Amino acid sequence: MTDTTPLLEVKNLEGWYGESKALHGMNFDVNKGELVTLLGRNGAGKTSSLRAIMGLLPRKTGTIRFDGHDISNTPPERAARAGLAYCPEERGIFSSLTVAENFDLPPVVAPEGMSRQEILELFPNLERRWTSQGTKLSGGEQQMLAIGRILRTGARTLLLDEPTEGLAPVIIKQIGTVISALKERGYTILLVEQNFRFAAKLADRFCIVEHGRVVDVIDRANLDAEQSKIQAHLGV
Repeated sequence: MTDTTPLLEVKNLEGWYGESKALHGMNFDVNKGELVTLLGRNGAGKTSSLRAIMGLLPRKTGTIRFDGHDISNTPPERAARAGLAYCPEERGIFSSLTVAENFDLPPVVAPEGMSRQEILELFPNLERRWTSQGTKLSGGEQQMLAIGRILRTGARTLLLDEPTEGLAPVIIKQIGTVISALKERGYTILLVEQNFRFAAKLADRFCIVEHGRVVDVIDRANLDAEQSKIQAHLGV
């Protein structure tokens, strides 16, 4: 069940890569147990928002609060230990390591992490690939591994960046089933997506991002009524 208290709050967030400004005043929040999607076209500022939250954006101003604490200037390792788990679009799989070695890399930050067996039940493909090197994995298997290894850390707030990018429909469906199951388990999820049809089945709220700012927020209850507005924003 979704709590009404914001767990993650982003206010007036601006961010730069060198002289290039990527975020122009992002404002949004995510309640405990909620799944919020940042929707938008390429270059809108969705990934930069996740990177800023995790302390990976080179320069930023504004306020980021997580679980009641200001983490605006927190480095990535401290953000992770605070309970934020980031799954980047590029997945970050080490090609020279086996699935098992990749799986065990992130440190445990809280005792609520899922067991190896629980994760392999979510992603049975990984069990068959357990001793394979990262180079041997398909894109879908890499995504499963990237999500699976952050679930063992005990972090309960997940930042998922484009988890369906470049994947076959059957794998997208499996990823969607897993994300839905995680939400049922009480995880808080901030999902970056371009695939509106995928996000529409999962999210409680939809933040439409354009030019580095949130231009509209749509609740699930109003989704059908707002279809034309969403299509205009996303060009779908």
